[in-house]
Amino acid sequence: MPIIKPVSELRNYPEVLKDVAIGNPIFLTKNGTGRYVILDIADYATIEAAGKLATELMRGRSSGESEGWIGKDAMRARFSEALNG
Repeated sequence: MPIIKPVSELRNYPEVLKDVAIGNPIFLTKNGTGRYVILDIADYATIEAAGKLATELMRGRSSGESEGWIGKDAMRARFSEALNG
């Protein structure tokens, strides 16, 4: 169940921050409308990593569509080459 609080409760921010945990963000409202989220740094890092992964997957798809796809054996060879120098 999400925790939703008005932004005005930040006047007593230590109490608000006590409720923040991994997987348990606090949603803040302003004038009754959802506006901000306070989340644990680990959750933020996960969101950032997912965004970077999505970007790289989109680049790969775009490359495959414009330059052609390669088979799994060629892909493994490229990764092995990149890892081994």
